[in-house]
Amino acid sequence: MSYSALYRKFRPSDFGEVRGQDHIVTTLRNQLKLGRIGHAYLFTGTRGTGKTTVAKILAKAVNCEHPTEDGPCNQCEMCREIQAQNSMNVIELDAASNNSVDNIREIVEAVRYSPAKGKYKVYIIDEVHMLSVSAFNALLKTLEEPPSYVIFILATTEVHKIPITILSRCQRYDFHRITIDTISGHLRDLCDKENVKADEKALKYIAKAADGSMRDGLSLLDRCIAFYLGEELTYDKVLDVLGAVDSEVFFGMLSAVTKGDVKGALEVIEKVVIDGRELTWFVNEFTWYLRNLLIVSTASDCEEMVEMSKDNLELMKKQADTVSMDSLMRYIRVLSELTAGLKNTGQKRVLVEVAFIKLCRPQMETDSVSVRERLRVLEAQIEELKNNPVVVSAPLEAGSDESVQVSAVKKAPERVILPAALDEDVRKVAKNWSEIIEKLPPPIQGVISKCTLSVTEGDECKLLLATDNKAFYGIIEGCISELKKIIEDYTGKDMDISVKEISQEEENGGMYPDIQRLMNSGVKVDIL
Repeated sequence: MSYSALYRKFRPSDFGEVRGQDHIVTTLRNQLKLGRIGHAYLFTGTRGTGKTTVAKILAKAVNCEHPTEDGPCNQCEMCREIQAQNSMNVIELDAASNNSVDNIREIVEAVRYSPAKGKYKVYIIDEVHMLSVSAFNALLKTLEEPPSYVIFILATTEVHKIPITILSRCQRYDFHRITIDTISGHLRDLCDKENVKADEKALKYIAKAADGSMRDGLSLLDRCIAFYLGEELTYDKVLDVLGAVDSEVFFGMLSAVTKGDVKGALEVIEKVVIDGRELTWFVNEFTWYLRNLLIVSTASDCEEMVEMSKDNLELMKKQADTVSMDSLMRYIRVLSELTAGLKNTGQKRVLVEVAFIKLCRPQMETDSVSVRERLRVLEAQIEELKNNPVVVSAPLEAGSDESVQVSAVKKAPERVILPAALDEDVRKVAKNWSEIIEKLPPPIQGVISKCTLSVTEGDECKLLLATDNKAFYGIIEGCISELKKIIEDYTGKDMDISVKEISQEEENGGMYPDIQRLMNSGVKVDIL
């Protein structure tokens, strides 16, 4: 016999086996008990929460010869036929691939004929929101007044796409996302039945990754069991299979972000990539980690809400004291925008790196939250300077071996005044621009390379980076001092450089000539 996936092998066969939808199961049980069965039902909710499963159980229950408290008996001839999908009384239609008006007209025509045996003909239309407007119109009248022996069960994940005229003719049941505890408990039962050893932390993580979908949880468990066949399923093994990241990585990333350590943040991303982790998953999990940190900062009894071990929870509480709520809200906002952008790009790593540079450099944004974040960084730097005095030893008197230690606040190193750059230096920088920007982090390097290197007008000759991209302008403005320092090291001269946001018309009109391209192509450029 061929292998059957866990979500198919352990699909509930009666209401007693359905998990996490007690509000729906109780209502349907009462309807069956009192004989108050509706003619049209609408089951809506996210994927994998049991819509189609409950629809099939209801179809068996209304036709069962010996119904029980949990619905169908699963022993009579009708139950066995429906379970084996051999019954003419239960017709399933996938509206995703059968969404034309002709498909619905076939149903309307077949509705006229009563069932050969059994009490009801049940039509289960999955993904009903995919039906065309004409198909909905064809279904409308039959759905409103079907024969007494017909029940329609419509299932959808996108209820907002269904016409109001259809909604008003159905009993609507909203399937909730299933809780982590419910999913992990069910996974534990299945592991016991399958003789699979798995620790609780591993099953909890799978349940969390399932995101409220029991089917997704079973599929992920199936994947982990197959990868480590015959071995005990541990937390680390689950992380490996799912391409997920351990909490320690998030601790390190947040520490780098709060310190403004761009290099440290990029090194964490590099490690995530080298370890073969999925960047989209990493961003989602880090956003979830920040959410947990926000809860820890605001709620006293939060153990059940964050789903984390006691050791990690203690570390998280300590880290929560170092980050303000405003900063956490800003981080979550930036990462949420990043998540939306990752869905439609082939350059995931570049987008992720730029977003984390933005987190480290609040000066790249001008909103009030970012300004407060910049003030926090400055205050932290001043506090560190105060708390780390320099200790110097001075002799008590000339010729004495004894000395006294005197504390003094660190003095900032004296600034070296460099000579102003001449036109020749500007030419040198323009000609070797690619070599100069190689010293910047790769994401910033990529952004600057897409800008136009030009010069300002006026008596003083200054380098100018022009761009018509607002996002690029914010990134470059945030790192302009770092770029200026690299140019100073390269030329030994104090060279001013500015960034300007220009319009597409100004760029196309040649108002800001690309002096790097002109010089490298051999054109003589006169810099006034």
